[in-house]
Amino acid sequence: MEAWYMNETDEDQRLPHHCEPRQDISLEKLSDLGVLYWHLDADKYETDPDLQQIRENRGYTYTDMITCSPDKLPNYEDKLKSFFEEHIHTDEEIRFCLEGSGYFDVRDGDDKWIRVWLKKGDMIVLPAGIYHRFTLDTSNYIKAMRLFVGEPVWTPYNRPQDDNPIRKEYIDNFFKEGSSSVEAH
Repeated sequence: MEAWYMNETDEDQRLPHHCEPRQDISLEKLSDLGVLYWHLDADKYETDPDLQQIRENRGYTYTDMITCSPDKLPNYEDKLKSFFEEHIHTDEEIRFCLEGSGYFDVRDGDDKWIRVWLKKGDMIVLPAGIYHRFTLDTSNYIKAMRLFVGEPVWTPYNRPQDDNPIRKEYIDNFFKEGSSSVEAH
């Protein structure tokens, strides 16, 4: 996994969009935003004890698979546009990349975009209430496991959502004086 501050441009969203000079972001900085990360064995996801332990510890009881590519995802162009619309969720968004790669963009405390490049074996958890979006990279392909606590809920609430109680809770947890970040195991 790699992460960096993005330059703001209207160029192809699938490009890396590095600032000049490049400004890499550490896992610690992502953790300060509530973003969790693990690197797991994508080839053995069905039997990986580390994945099973994470699922048990965090209550992820439901999984499914999504493949995003022009020939696998119905209404591909429309779906990519909706994934790239800046939004929040009222639950965590959990993705484990089994094949391919793509970008999750998240907003920092100064409302700047951080681009997180998810590749095979990378698992990411975005906290409820964080402004984010997703796009494929130039490979135009990702196969990911989606994980949920209980029944799957994937309702995006497009920005602005500053009055949303989940957004307010996120701000209180990660940007107020004395808040603490969550750590991956």
